[in-house]
This record gives sequence, C-alpha cells and structure tokens, in this order.
Amino acid sequence: MPIPIDERRKPAKVKVHVSTGAGIDIAWADGHASHYDFAYLREECPCAMCNDERMKKLAKGPQTAPVLNSPLLPMFKPKLTAKSAHAVGNYALQIDFNDGHTAGIFSFDLLRTICPCQDCAREHRTASD
Repeated sequence: MPIPIDERRKPAKVKVHVSTGAGIDIAWADGHASHYDFAYLREECPCAMCNDERMKKLAKGPQTAPVLNSPLLPMFKPKLTAKSAHAVGNYALQIDFNDGHTAGIFSFDLLRTICPCQDCAREHRTASD
C-alpha cells in the first residue's frame, strides 16, 4: 500500500531560474511559497560526499586559522550559480552547479524541510536541532 503524500511537501509549481542565477522558487500544494538561492542549496547538498565533509567539520569543531597563514588577498570566487537543473522523476531536482558539483539530488521533501523562511525553520527544523 503506498504511503500517502504529505500535501505540505508536494510542489504545485516549481520555477528554476538558471539563466538569471536567481535560484529556485517553489509554490507548495498547501499554499506556502519557498525561495532557495543556489549558494544555499549548494551548502545544503545532500550527496554522500557533502555529508562526509559536513561530518568531518562537525567532528573537528570550530577552527580558527592562524593569522600568519592567511593570504593577504582572498582568492576571487565567482558567484555560485547553477549551470542546469533536471527533474528526477516527480520527486526531486538534480542541480549542476557552476563549481563542477553535480551529485546532489534534492527531494521535494528535503527542500520543504530546508526552506529558509522563519515559519518553516520553526515548524520543520526546531524538533531536529
């Protein structure tokens, strides 16, 4: 028997702004609207490689680099955007970022959970933090 879909986590409309670099806008079936910047999504990438990196950083704890080893001028990094985005069935999006990373598949369930708005932060993330 199929598991019923939570209407709050079902997208009604998805708009990916690859050409402008504006990010992703999702209108959810329950009437909520979410906006995700590509930089935010890259930081929240759910792939195994990114999860491993996050776990390593958590295990090390906060790090402060010595002043003597810091460069005089920081390296220029172009704005993080997406080169393309693809639907994965009817349950997720895969984003090809301009930094070469293509492994993350963002399920709509995950996207609703990581919605950056304050209401979603209280509703979806407070219990797990």
